[in-house]
Amino acid sequence: MRKELYIIRHGQTDYNLQGIVQGQGVDTDLNETGRRQAQAFFEAYQHEGFDFVYTSRLKRTHQTVHPFVAELGLPTLSLSAFDEFNWGIFEGTRFGQFNAEYRQLIEQWSSGNYDAAPPQGDSPLQVALRQQQGLAHVLENPAQKILLCMHGRAMRLFLCLLLKRPFAEMEDFEHDNLSLYKLRLHNEGHQLLIRNDRSHLQTLR
Repeated sequence: MRKELYIIRHGQTDYNLQGIVQGQGVDTDLNETGRRQAQAFFEAYQHEGFDFVYTSRLKRTHQTVHPFVAELGLPTLSLSAFDEFNWGIFEGTRFGQFNAEYRQLIEQWSSGNYDAAPPQGDSPLQVALRQQQGLAHVLENPAQKILLCMHGRAMRLFLCLLLKRPFAEMEDFEHDNLSLYKLRLHNEGHQLLIRNDRSHLQTLR
């Protein structure tokens, strides 16, 4: 088995711009900048030869890959496996209100406590369980070049899962809106080829 997986974070939303927590429970639209980012990515990668597209169930990921589906007719599938973390009671609040608790969660995860979760929210172990199902779907898919659009925190965890890195190292995988990670997947182990690339957005500056 050999295939290439291109993982992108969704384009910008107003909540991203305003510093508001949006996880699995907040289904926001892309803003104008996010739509321009999505179009710029499409223009840069429309000839890449993707043969399948995955998204989460949240519309900001659907809107990000819409040009590939609408203009190229690529098959697409939305899976809960690729949803963002559920941030529980902090969903829809400003990061300033959540900052102390967020830093504490990151410290717990970085020290190996993967059961730690915000109240009524997800732990890394819970998210990883559903992501393993999504990864199995990707690996069983006969497509050879796959585009996956997902979310920042979930993407950090998924990259750890793919590269067999401890979840404590998820902070190593930095990301921005519409940044790209590219991996080669094969039976002997998965290889990271491109990390947090935003060169396709240079035309927007």
